[in-house]
Amino acid sequence: MNSILEFEKPVVELEGKLKELKHLVEAGDKKAISDVERLEKKIESALIETYKKLTPWEKVQVARHPGRPHFLDYVNSFIEDYIPLSGDRFFGEDRALIGGIGLFRGHSVILIGHEKGRDTKTRIERNFGMAHPEGYRKASRLMNLANKFNLPVLTFVDTAGAYPGIEAEQRGQAEAIAKCIESCINLKTPLISSIIGEGGSGGAMALAAGNKILMLEHSVYSVISPEGCASILWRNPEKSKDAAEALKLTSDDMLRLKVVDKVIKEPIGGAHRKPNEVINGLASAIEEELIELNFSKNKLYSDDRKQKFLSIGRLINS
Repeated sequence: MNSILEFEKPVVELEGKLKELKHLVEAGDKKAISDVERLEKKIESALIETYKKLTPWEKVQVARHPGRPHFLDYVNSFIEDYIPLSGDRFFGEDRALIGGIGLFRGHSVILIGHEKGRDTKTRIERNFGMAHPEGYRKASRLMNLANKFNLPVLTFVDTAGAYPGIEAEQRGQAEAIAKCIESCINLKTPLISSIIGEGGSGGAMALAAGNKILMLEHSVYSVISPEGCASILWRNPEKSKDAAEALKLTSDDMLRLKVVDKVIKEPIGGAHRKPNEVINGLASAIEEELIELNFSKNKLYSDDRKQKFLSIGRLINS
Protein backbone atom coordinates (compact mmCIF):
# COMPACT_ATOMS: atom_id res chain seq x y z
CA MET A 1 0.00 0.00 0.00
CA ASN A 2 1.40 3.39 -0.99
CA SER A 3 1.60 5.53 2.14
CA ILE A 4 2.70 8.75 0.40
CA LEU A 5 -0.20 11.16 0.16
CA GLU A 6 -0.47 13.08 -3.11
CA PHE A 7 -0.38 16.52 -1.49
CA GLU A 8 2.66 15.51 0.60
CA LYS A 9 4.88 14.60 -2.36
CA PRO A 10 6.83 17.92 -2.43
CA VAL A 11 7.58 17.52 1.28
CA VAL A 12 8.56 13.87 0.85
CA GLU A 13 11.03 14.88 -1.88
CA LEU A 14 12.61 17.39 0.51
CA GLU A 15 12.79 14.71 3.21
CA GLY A 16 14.62 12.45 0.75
CA LYS A 17 17.20 15.17 0.16
CA LEU A 18 17.53 15.69 3.90
CA LYS A 19 18.27 12.00 4.38
CA GLU A 20 21.05 12.19 1.79
CA LEU A 21 22.56 15.24 3.50
CA LYS A 22 22.51 13.49 6.87
CA HIS A 23 24.44 10.59 5.34
CA LEU A 24 27.07 13.12 4.23
CA VAL A 25 27.27 14.56 7.75
CA GLU A 26 27.69 11.05 9.19
CA ALA A 27 30.47 10.47 6.66
CA GLY A 28 32.33 13.51 8.03
CA ASP A 29 31.25 16.30 5.67
CA LYS A 30 31.00 19.22 8.11
CA LYS A 31 29.96 21.63 5.35
CA ALA A 32 26.70 19.73 5.03
CA ILE A 33 25.64 20.54 8.61
CA SER A 34 24.39 24.02 7.73
CA ASP A 35 22.56 22.60 4.71
CA VAL A 36 20.83 20.07 6.97
CA GLU A 37 19.65 22.79 9.35
CA ARG A 38 18.41 24.94 6.50
CA LEU A 39 16.54 22.06 4.88
CA GLU A 40 14.95 21.00 8.18
CA LYS A 41 13.51 24.49 8.57
CA LYS A 42 12.29 24.42 4.98
CA ILE A 43 10.54 21.07 5.54
CA GLU A 44 8.87 22.31 8.73
CA SER A 45 7.62 25.44 6.94
CA ALA A 46 6.35 23.34 4.03
CA LEU A 47 4.46 21.02 6.39
CA ILE A 48 2.89 23.96 8.24
CA GLU A 49 1.75 25.54 4.99
CA THR A 50 0.44 22.24 3.62
CA TYR A 51 -1.47 21.15 6.71
CA LYS A 52 -3.05 24.48 7.57
CA LYS A 53 -5.00 24.48 4.29
CA LEU A 54 -6.04 20.83 3.98
CA THR A 55 -9.35 20.26 2.23
CA PRO A 56 -11.91 17.90 3.82
CA TRP A 57 -11.01 15.24 1.22
CA GLU A 58 -7.31 15.57 2.07
CA LYS A 59 -8.19 15.19 5.76
CA VAL A 60 -9.93 11.94 4.88
CA GLN A 61 -6.68 10.75 3.30
CA VAL A 62 -4.71 11.69 6.43
CA ALA A 63 -7.27 9.93 8.67
CA ARG A 64 -6.77 6.76 6.59
CA HIS A 65 -2.97 6.91 6.54
CA PRO A 66 -1.64 3.43 7.41
CA GLY A 67 1.08 4.98 9.58
CA ARG A 68 -1.37 6.50 12.06
CA PRO A 69 -1.44 4.83 15.49
CA HIS A 70 -4.10 2.13 15.73
CA PHE A 71 -6.03 0.87 18.74
CA LEU A 72 -3.42 -1.71 19.75
CA ASP A 73 -0.67 0.93 19.51
CA TYR A 74 -2.49 2.93 22.18
CA VAL A 75 -3.10 -0.17 24.31
CA ASN A 76 0.54 -1.27 24.10
CA SER A 77 1.73 2.24 24.92
CA PHE A 78 -0.28 3.33 27.95
CA ILE A 79 -2.23 0.30 29.24
CA GLU A 80 -0.66 -1.95 31.85
CA ASP A 81 -1.62 -5.59 32.48
CA TYR A 82 -3.93 -5.68 29.45
CA ILE A 83 -6.03 -8.85 29.26
CA PRO A 84 -7.96 -9.34 25.98
CA LEU A 85 -11.51 -10.63 26.35
CA SER A 86 -12.88 -12.50 23.34
CA GLY A 87 -16.19 -13.70 21.94
CA ASP A 88 -19.77 -12.49 21.99
CA ARG A 89 -21.20 -15.69 23.60
CA PHE A 90 -23.61 -16.00 20.65
CA PHE A 91 -21.67 -16.69 17.46
CA GLY A 92 -17.92 -16.25 17.77
CA GLU A 93 -14.96 -13.90 17.90
CA ASP A 94 -14.63 -10.80 15.73
CA ARG A 95 -11.08 -9.62 15.05
CA ALA A 96 -11.94 -6.14 13.79
CA LEU A 97 -13.52 -4.92 17.04
CA ILE A 98 -11.55 -6.04 20.06
CA GLY A 99 -11.40 -5.26 23.75
CA GLY A 100 -10.30 -6.22 27.21
CA ILE A 101 -9.47 -5.03 30.68
CA GLY A 102 -6.37 -3.18 31.83
CA LEU A 103 -4.83 -0.51 34.01
CA PHE A 104 -4.75 3.05 32.67
CA ARG A 105 -2.60 5.38 34.78
CA GLY A 106 -3.82 3.81 38.00
CA HIS A 107 -7.42 3.30 36.88
CA SER A 108 -8.86 -0.13 36.10
CA VAL A 109 -10.78 0.23 32.84
CA ILE A 110 -12.53 -1.69 30.09
CA LEU A 111 -11.11 -0.95 26.63
CA ILE A 112 -12.91 -1.44 23.31
CA GLY A 113 -11.70 -0.39 19.87
CA HIS A 114 -11.54 -1.00 16.14
CA GLU A 115 -8.26 -2.46 14.88
CA LYS A 116 -7.39 -2.21 11.18
CA GLY A 117 -4.10 -4.11 11.17
CA ARG A 118 -0.67 -3.06 9.96
CA ASP A 119 0.28 -5.21 6.97
CA THR A 120 -1.61 -7.23 4.37
CA LYS A 121 -1.88 -10.29 6.59
CA THR A 122 -3.17 -8.46 9.66
CA ARG A 123 -5.47 -6.19 7.63
CA ILE A 124 -7.19 -9.25 6.17
CA GLU A 125 -7.30 -10.87 9.62
CA ARG A 126 -8.85 -7.69 11.06
CA ASN A 127 -11.18 -7.26 8.07
CA PHE A 128 -9.72 -3.75 7.61
CA GLY A 129 -11.37 -2.62 10.84
CA MET A 130 -14.92 -3.39 9.64
CA ALA A 131 -16.66 -5.35 12.38
CA HIS A 132 -19.25 -8.12 12.03
CA PRO A 133 -22.31 -8.27 14.35
CA GLU A 134 -20.41 -10.45 16.82
CA GLY A 135 -17.94 -7.59 17.27
CA TYR A 136 -20.68 -5.21 18.39
CA ARG A 137 -22.28 -7.90 20.56
CA LYS A 138 -18.90 -8.47 22.18
CA ALA A 139 -18.64 -4.72 22.86
CA SER A 140 -22.07 -4.81 24.52
CA ARG A 141 -20.94 -7.78 26.63
CA LEU A 142 -17.86 -5.89 27.79
CA MET A 143 -19.96 -2.85 28.73
CA ASN A 144 -22.22 -5.12 30.79
CA LEU A 145 -19.06 -6.37 32.49
CA ALA A 146 -18.08 -2.76 33.18
CA ASN A 147 -21.45 -2.23 34.85
CA LYS A 148 -21.01 -5.33 36.99
CA PHE A 149 -17.59 -4.31 38.31
CA ASN A 150 -18.11 -0.52 38.20
CA LEU A 151 -15.33 0.10 35.67
CA PRO A 152 -15.02 3.12 33.36
CA VAL A 153 -15.00 2.34 29.64
CA LEU A 154 -12.59 3.77 27.05
CA THR A 155 -13.51 3.28 23.39
CA PHE A 156 -11.36 3.98 20.32
CA VAL A 157 -13.08 4.54 16.98
CA ASP A 158 -11.27 3.84 13.70
CA THR A 159 -13.41 2.24 11.02
CA ALA A 160 -14.75 3.01 7.58
CA GLY A 161 -17.98 1.43 8.79
CA ALA A 162 -19.48 -1.86 9.89
CA TYR A 163 -18.95 -4.78 7.50
CA PRO A 164 -21.73 -4.66 4.85
CA GLY A 165 -21.46 -8.27 3.64
CA ILE A 166 -24.36 -10.70 3.26
CA GLU A 167 -23.26 -12.85 6.20
CA ALA A 168 -23.18 -9.80 8.47
CA GLU A 169 -26.72 -8.88 7.46
CA GLN A 170 -27.85 -12.48 7.99
CA ARG A 171 -26.51 -12.35 11.55
CA GLY A 172 -28.29 -9.07 12.35
CA GLN A 173 -25.77 -6.28 11.78
CA ALA A 174 -28.23 -3.40 12.26
CA GLU A 175 -29.70 -4.90 15.43
CA ALA A 176 -26.23 -5.55 16.87
CA ILE A 177 -25.17 -1.94 16.26
CA ALA A 178 -28.40 -0.61 17.75
CA LYS A 179 -27.95 -2.77 20.85
CA CYS A 180 -24.35 -1.59 21.17
CA ILE A 181 -25.44 2.07 21.06
CA GLU A 182 -28.08 1.22 23.67
CA SER A 183 -25.37 -0.36 25.84
CA CYS A 184 -23.30 2.83 25.57
CA ILE A 185 -26.23 5.03 26.54
CA ASN A 186 -27.32 2.81 29.47
CA LEU A 187 -23.82 2.30 30.87
CA LYS A 188 -23.76 3.27 34.56
CA THR A 189 -20.06 4.15 34.59
CA PRO A 190 -18.07 6.89 32.76
CA LEU A 191 -17.59 6.35 29.02
CA ILE A 192 -14.91 8.26 27.11
CA SER A 193 -14.82 7.79 23.34
CA SER A 194 -11.87 8.78 21.16
CA ILE A 195 -12.03 9.09 17.37
CA ILE A 196 -8.47 8.26 16.31
CA GLY A 197 -8.82 7.85 12.54
CA GLU A 198 -11.96 7.20 10.54
CA GLY A 199 -15.30 7.52 12.26
CA GLY A 200 -17.54 5.99 9.65
CA SER A 201 -21.31 5.41 9.79
CA GLY A 202 -23.15 3.41 12.46
CA GLY A 203 -20.07 1.24 12.87
CA ALA A 204 -18.39 4.22 14.52
CA MET A 205 -21.43 5.52 16.34
CA ALA A 206 -21.80 2.15 18.07
CA LEU A 207 -18.76 3.01 20.22
CA ALA A 208 -19.04 6.80 20.30
CA ALA A 209 -22.05 7.51 22.51
CA GLY A 210 -19.81 8.65 25.34
CA ASN A 211 -19.98 11.17 28.17
CA LYS A 212 -16.97 12.78 26.55
CA ILE A 213 -15.97 12.43 22.91
CA LEU A 214 -12.40 13.28 21.95
CA MET A 215 -11.26 13.56 18.36
CA LEU A 216 -7.78 13.76 16.89
CA GLU A 217 -7.25 16.85 14.76
CA HIS A 218 -6.96 15.05 11.42
CA SER A 219 -9.55 12.36 12.09
CA VAL A 220 -12.96 12.39 10.41
CA TYR A 221 -16.44 11.50 11.65
CA SER A 222 -19.39 11.05 9.33
CA VAL A 223 -22.67 9.22 8.74
CA ILE A 224 -21.19 7.73 5.54
CA SER A 225 -17.87 7.64 3.70
CA PRO A 226 -17.38 10.26 0.96
CA GLU A 227 -17.19 7.46 -1.63
CA GLY A 228 -20.45 5.93 -0.41
CA CYS A 229 -22.15 9.31 -0.40
CA ALA A 230 -20.93 10.09 -3.94
CA SER A 231 -22.12 6.73 -5.26
CA ILE A 232 -25.61 7.25 -3.77
CA LEU A 233 -26.17 10.91 -4.60
CA TRP A 234 -24.31 11.29 -7.89
CA ARG A 235 -23.71 7.70 -9.04
CA ASN A 236 -20.17 8.90 -9.58
CA PRO A 237 -17.19 8.02 -7.32
CA GLU A 238 -15.26 10.98 -8.75
CA LYS A 239 -17.59 13.20 -6.71
CA SER A 240 -16.00 11.98 -3.47
CA LYS A 241 -14.22 15.30 -2.96
CA ASP A 242 -17.51 17.17 -3.22
CA ALA A 243 -19.13 14.70 -0.84
CA ALA A 244 -16.35 15.17 1.73
CA GLU A 245 -16.94 18.92 1.61
CA ALA A 246 -20.71 18.57 1.99
CA LEU A 247 -20.59 16.01 4.81
CA LYS A 248 -18.87 18.39 7.27
CA LEU A 249 -16.77 15.55 8.63
CA THR A 250 -13.63 17.29 9.92
CA SER A 251 -12.76 17.81 13.58
CA ASP A 252 -13.42 21.56 13.23
CA ASP A 253 -16.91 20.80 11.90
CA MET A 254 -17.61 18.29 14.66
CA LEU A 255 -16.49 20.71 17.38
CA ARG A 256 -18.54 23.56 15.90
CA LEU A 257 -21.62 21.35 15.71
CA LYS A 258 -20.99 20.13 19.29
CA VAL A 259 -20.82 16.51 18.22
CA VAL A 260 -17.43 16.14 19.93
CA ASP A 261 -16.22 17.78 23.13
CA LYS A 262 -12.54 18.27 22.47
CA VAL A 263 -10.10 18.16 19.55
CA ILE A 264 -6.61 16.86 20.30
CA LYS A 265 -3.93 18.59 18.26
CA GLU A 266 -1.64 16.45 16.14
CA PRO A 267 2.05 17.15 15.39
CA ILE A 268 2.84 19.17 12.28
CA GLY A 269 2.40 16.77 9.40
CA GLY A 270 -0.10 14.49 11.11
CA ALA A 271 -0.10 11.60 13.57
CA HIS A 272 1.69 9.29 11.14
CA ARG A 273 4.87 11.41 11.44
CA LYS A 274 5.13 11.40 15.23
CA PRO A 275 2.87 8.61 16.53
CA ASN A 276 4.31 8.54 20.05
CA GLU A 277 3.59 12.23 20.50
CA VAL A 278 -0.04 11.71 19.49
CA ILE A 279 -0.43 8.66 21.74
CA ASN A 280 0.90 10.56 24.76
CA GLY A 281 -1.25 13.59 23.99
CA LEU A 282 -4.43 11.54 23.76
CA ALA A 283 -3.56 9.60 26.92
CA SER A 284 -3.21 12.85 28.87
CA ALA A 285 -6.52 14.14 27.52
CA ILE A 286 -8.31 10.89 28.44
CA GLU A 287 -6.82 10.94 31.94
CA GLU A 288 -7.98 14.52 32.46
CA GLU A 289 -11.54 13.70 31.38
CA LEU A 290 -11.62 10.46 33.40
CA ILE A 291 -10.55 12.22 36.60
CA GLU A 292 -13.14 14.94 36.03
CA LEU A 293 -15.93 12.38 35.50
CA ASN A 294 -14.88 10.21 38.44
CA PHE A 295 -14.82 13.15 40.84
CA SER A 296 -17.94 14.83 39.47
CA LYS A 297 -20.76 15.22 42.00
CA ASN A 298 -23.18 14.22 39.26
CA LYS A 299 -22.93 10.45 38.84
CA LEU A 300 -25.91 10.13 36.48
CA TYR A 301 -23.67 9.16 33.58
CA SER A 302 -26.44 7.49 31.59
CA ASP A 303 -28.83 10.46 31.90
CA ASP A 304 -26.05 12.81 30.82
CA ARG A 305 -25.36 10.75 27.71
CA LYS A 306 -29.04 10.62 26.77
CA GLN A 307 -29.37 14.38 27.10
CA LYS A 308 -26.12 14.94 25.21
CA PHE A 309 -27.19 12.94 22.18
CA LEU A 310 -30.80 14.12 22.14
CA SER A 311 -29.53 17.70 21.92
CA ILE A 312 -27.24 17.11 18.90
CA GLY A 313 -28.57 18.80 15.78
CA ARG A 314 -31.58 20.42 17.41
CA LEU A 315 -30.36 23.95 16.79
CA ILE A 316 -27.72 24.61 14.15
CA ASN A 317 -26.67 28.17 13.33
CA SER A 318 -25.75 28.57 9.68
